[in-house]
Amino acid sequence: MPENLAYALTQVLHNFGGVAVVGVPVFALRAAPLPSERETRLARLGALGWAVQIASGAGLGAVSYYYYGRLPDIHGVAVAALVTKLACAAGGLALALRLQSRAERWNEVQRKLSWRALAALAATALAAAAFLRWFS
Repeated sequence: MPENLAYALTQVLHNFGGVAVVGVPVFALRAAPLPSERETRLARLGALGWAVQIASGAGLGAVSYYYYGRLPDIHGVAVAALVTKLACAAGGLALALRLQSRAERWNEVQRKLSWRALAALAATALAAAAFLRWFS
């Protein structure tokens, strides 16, 4: 049962990444207005959360491939959910990195819109995860 341990540990990382991608923008929106240097640090933490999501998601596929010689067999709704999660992760990482590098130069409206977009991407990815789980 070492594959179960590998799945579980990878899922733990994935869950903590999920907490970061949801929690960071929600905190930033609730605590606004924040000094730009603090927003830069929060954006860095959000980018790290998205990077963990991407790496651990790939890790879940890698565990399947390592132990079973193939990726999980998904179709239909599960494929659409996976594509949605991938798009959210790519967009979330890109936006968090952009916010990190530009927070000090952006005005309050631009920063707030970015945090809202990051929260929406995170919520969408989390919802897609449920569909991926139950339709695969």
